[in-house]
Amino acid sequence: MDFGTLGDGRTDDAAAIQRAIDACSRQGGGTVLFPSGHTFMAGPVQLKSNVNLHLETNATLLANPDEGIYHLSAFGKNEGEGMMWLWCKDIENLSITGKGTIDGNGVAFMGEELSDSYDLKPVTTFDPRPHVLTLIGVKNLTIRDVTIRNGAYWTVHLVGCDGANIEGIHLLNNLKIRNGDGIDLDHSRNVRISNCHITSGDDCICLKNRREYEEYGPCHDIVVTNCVMTSRSCAIKIGSENMDSIARVMIDNCIITASNRGIGIQNRDEGTVTDVVFSNIMLDCRLWSDVWWGKAEPIYVTSYPRANGNHKDANWRFPKGQIEGKCGEVARIYFNNITATSENGCFVGGDKVGKVHGIYFNNVRINLVKPNVKQRGVFDKRPCKGEGFVKADWGELVRMPVALYTENATVMGVPEYGSD
Repeated sequence: MDFGTLGDGRTDDAAAIQRAIDACSRQGGGTVLFPSGHTFMAGPVQLKSNVNLHLETNATLLANPDEGIYHLSAFGKNEGEGMMWLWCKDIENLSITGKGTIDGNGVAFMGEELSDSYDLKPVTTFDPRPHVLTLIGVKNLTIRDVTIRNGAYWTVHLVGCDGANIEGIHLLNNLKIRNGDGIDLDHSRNVRISNCHITSGDDCICLKNRREYEEYGPCHDIVVTNCVMTSRSCAIKIGSENMDSIARVMIDNCIITASNRGIGIQNRDEGTVTDVVFSNIMLDCRLWSDVWWGKAEPIYVTSYPRANGNHKDANWRFPKGQIEGKCGEVARIYFNNITATSENGCFVGGDKVGKVHGIYFNNVRINLVKPNVKQRGVFDKRPCKGEGFVKADWGELVRMPVALYTENATVMGVPEYGSD
């Protein structure tokens, strides 16, 4: 506030906040303090090296709802998937801490509220919705204790970060906001996520390698532990956008509740997913609407070629000059001590023999409960070539051709549908 913020929740304080951050970084680093009892409304703000952004209890940093002030694309030349609000590029030693709140003001950027979601305002190749945190090329990053809520698009997006610790945060997005991812790890390495509570309309935690940031290399060496998650899409997802390799990932000791899909490896591009361990996880999966990807699959492991692009992504999903893609290997994936109550079975599949192999189920127990009859025996392969929804036996474990190994794996059905 010494730099001129009003903190009244009505005046845009971005310029004053930026002056404070710039001065702090220029002087060698320190803390930029948001004091308790104030709401600091702001448009885009650039974060800098050696700065700790600290929000005291009952302090709120709120996104300005004016769509016209967001011009910096979250994906470079691809302007069709949102803009940046709080952002940085190629810096080091950044911290975001405190018991205060960062509020993305998400509903302000939505259209009409529907029964299962908010309608999205019409866009073509430019989408003004702001991502909350877009942190690009950060070395030594800490996000701790804060509440981050109401994202209008992705919430915490780490791109090419090396050495990140996200601990003890409450990430509470509106479950009706589409594209409202929780934490996206994109081309990032040496990341630890622990003791977090995440609710998101879209994926809670997602690992990927977007084509727009291919210069930052693969996504490796990730640990997620002691988290509680709820999602209308997939609580823990690996892939969907993956043009490089994702490897050496450990996800342990988590609870997933009321999610449209529990654990998903959704490879749709030429990148690979290998050496991933999921262990000690409790799942509760339910069928929601087709707005959200997934059909209550507690475990979903796939590699299918991507569907052709549309006007929004303008073929950013494919290598330059190509209009069709291919999908890479998914191998050495381990599921240990998984317990699920779900309205559908697991789905494991690939487009070719040998594409998906070395999938291990050890002490995996699925309790099938009665689903909506219309949805029974349907699996969701989107976004893939061909049919997005496929019919299968209810409770099906594998869609060939894959190499899957089980030990103490059990599927129990409700009485009217029998057991398998």
